[in-house]
Amino acid sequence: MATVPASNTTTDAENAAAPAGKSRKRRSTRHLKLVPETRAMRDTMIAKCREYAATLDKSNPLNKDEMESHARTILEQMNLSEGYVGWTMVSLASEFWRDHIAAIPPQRRLFLMPHCLKNPSGCPADYDEFGLDCRQCGACSIADFRGTAEDMGYKVLVSEGTPIVLKIIVSGHVDAIVGVACLNVLEKAIDKLLLAGIPCMAVPLLSSDCRNTSVDEDLVMDMIKIEHQPPKTQTRTYLHLMRAAANIFEPNKLNQLAPRVRHPEPIPTLDENVKLDPVAGTEILAYDFLAQGGKHFRPFGTLAVYDALTGAEATEHNGQEAAENLPDSVLRTAMSIEVFHKASLVHDDIEDDDQYRYGNETMHRRWGIPTAINVGDYLVGLGYRLVSREAASLGPDVAADILDKLAEAHTRLSEGQGAELMWRDAMDKQLRPLDALKIYALKTAPAFEAALYCGARLAGEVSDYQEKFSNFAKHLGIAFQILNDLKDWNGDEDNKLSAGGDILGGRPTVLWALALEGLPEKDQKTLLEIMSRNPRKPADLPQVRALYLKANVFQKAGRLVDKYQQRAEAIADELEPEALRRLFYYLVDSILDRSGLTIDQPAQNMVSLSMPKSQ
Repeated sequence: MATVPASNTTTDAENAAAPAGKSRKRRSTRHLKLVPETRAMRDTMIAKCREYAATLDKSNPLNKDEMESHARTILEQMNLSEGYVGWTMVSLASEFWRDHIAAIPPQRRLFLMPHCLKNPSGCPADYDEFGLDCRQCGACSIADFRGTAEDMGYKVLVSEGTPIVLKIIVSGHVDAIVGVACLNVLEKAIDKLLLAGIPCMAVPLLSSDCRNTSVDEDLVMDMIKIEHQPPKTQTRTYLHLMRAAANIFEPNKLNQLAPRVRHPEPIPTLDENVKLDPVAGTEILAYDFLAQGGKHFRPFGTLAVYDALTGAEATEHNGQEAAENLPDSVLRTAMSIEVFHKASLVHDDIEDDDQYRYGNETMHRRWGIPTAINVGDYLVGLGYRLVSREAASLGPDVAADILDKLAEAHTRLSEGQGAELMWRDAMDKQLRPLDALKIYALKTAPAFEAALYCGARLAGEVSDYQEKFSNFAKHLGIAFQILNDLKDWNGDEDNKLSAGGDILGGRPTVLWALALEGLPEKDQKTLLEIMSRNPRKPADLPQVRALYLKANVFQKAGRLVDKYQQRAEAIADELEPEALRRLFYYLVDSILDRSGLTIDQPAQNMVSLSMPKSQ
């Protein structure tokens, strides 16, 4: 048995014993990623995982923590080291989903390979927007795998990471994923894919090096060649609702639910030379922005709460029809939440003078501040209209309650943003952590709360849920905003494309407050002097980062995320029915996504990261 490095944390045993269905405190997992040394050992462990998976209840997907608990049980039964936990989790997940993969025809499966399998010397393939544009030259095993998969009808992608994969699967092109990756990549993917109920299988690479990697090739071929057959089990999935939330902002569905009034035919492409009709221009710009991107957490929350309280039909394995046939009044209400969110983004980008949103120039940078303000105002009006015109189908009381909640969320958001702006423009840059958290509770939580409330009110009476939803959204919103602060020091490839943007923009953050609280007076003065500069420059960021590290800010903020996450989970524990409780666990884990976040050593090269990245 291999010798396992000592854990750098004291919580592993406690974490393994945590109740199923709940997330646990995050910790280092480096010591849990050993690959079994021999092929015989790997075969034995796979057989054990297959045997164990046959005993599991497959009516609901397992989250990462449940999967880890089962993996540890398997290793204990085999008298093997915990160092194999990661590898065992992947193998167990693959066996859990094997029957579901078989139930999906190959034409609806995505086969994902890492480009590190390629032969680095003389590889003729180029990279396109999705990854390696592989040619079947025979220089590495990629060509063999790809040829077999494509002959069976698979979609094939040679790339890394989960964002592009999730985008592909949510778009509706495929229903399952099979692939090859190292344990580091699989760990980042497993939370999102497993908890969402997306069928997936994987064969881990035999090393985590990024060059000249290898894999058990016959296991990969066996996985690719899984024959299509009727499903043996039915596992719930959020995939249908994820697709429904994204689909309402596809141009055709968007125009159906919120018909345009003034646009000319055909709708112009907004290139550099476009000349917009003065009357139709605001509508064109607003609809274009609505269709640009986003994770659509908020409309998903509305649709998913409604579904959970009305029978949870859309989360059934065959729930696609239920998701596609949600009432238009429900879809329009979910859309209104996102429309308000998009309006706030337009205005927020102006107030912070951000350069990028969804990888494109921000509205005010491209079209000017007056036009951007006006587009944001138009979106506010559109959001209210989407609900007010459904009064007949929803009933006047339901419509009034929803409009009142939306108005409350709108005013609280403005109060939170106003507090941030007043601090930014004030001479005194002192800030207590509690004050920063109050701003977060106002700025971030109201939209989450409104999304959950609207889903419940659409389903019926909401009095039993209102207080719980409010507290859940507050804790979730605060944790989400702190994570955003941490990710700002890693760089954000989706939106602002720069690291340290909160310092450059002079925004109040809990990181700043924790630094002032934890530094000696001399260092506090240095930090305050930097913030007083106008403008602050990327060259200032390494010094700020050094002071943050000295005050242990990143670790303290990470513990705050844990604290508020646990509070949100405690509320989820008490919710009924079970479908709603499981949904709230999913919301916590998916919204508080920590993939790619390095809390200990964020953004080593601040100057280079502060430059825009191409998309």
